[in-house]
Amino acid sequence: MRIHAVHTLYEERLARSTRPFLARGCKVQRCRQCMLRTHLCICKHRPLAKSNAAFLLVMFDDEILKPSNTGRLIADVFEDTFAYIWSRTEPNVEMLALLDDPQWQPYVVFPAEYAPEREATTIELEAGKRPLFIMLDGSWAEAKKMFRKSPYLDRFPLLSINPDKPSRYKMREASKENQLGTAEVAARIIDVFGEHYNAELLDLWFDVFRENYIAGKMNRLVPEHSSLSILEKFMSIDETSIRKCDTD
Repeated sequence: MRIHAVHTLYEERLARSTRPFLARGCKVQRCRQCMLRTHLCICKHRPLAKSNAAFLLVMFDDEILKPSNTGRLIADVFEDTFAYIWSRTEPNVEMLALLDDPQWQPYVVFPAEYAPEREATTIELEAGKRPLFIMLDGSWAEAKKMFRKSPYLDRFPLLSINPDKPSRYKMREASKENQLGTAEVAARIIDVFGEHYNAELLDLWFDVFRENYIAGKMNRLVPEHSSLSILEKFMSIDETSIRKCDTD
């Protein structure tokens, strides 16, 4: 099983905890990779996209410990995903080096209304560069704090989305009606980038996680016509034919 950046960061954060993280459901036995109840583990079904994009998850301190976090779903699907804990005063030196790496062209994924002068309406890459989509992963209040107090991000353009459908998240109460989960936002960004198959793949993986998370939380059975069966059917379709339809 592939261990990715979010798994590693979770173990590092857990190791330096001075006291247990007592979130709701903290006494439930969970898989340490997907964070679902062990009998609902989805790790063996994890898909992997072929993508030219990369993601950087800048995570608020306790966000990495929350079972309901969806940032880890991005790392499940996209191999080039990096993850670091946010610090206002001591940003991670490896993260800063990543942002300066010439192979990447960083974009901060955040509502353009907070810095309209930096808004990028399209993703235009310089020769030889790949996009690095920076996701501020936390509650809405935490994401705004990270955005305001991370001056090293000020030099990068903003990518913003306008959701045309309400969130399917339903695992936490959102502060805004049209607020999406981190993985949902990432899927929209990948769609804008033109990787429509990968956008659908991440959306479906999000549905699998959401369905199993809620089943565990409510002590329900996963429906017979499950999100996993839809994902498996989608993955059985030839990706080349889907991409051809996208361009026709």
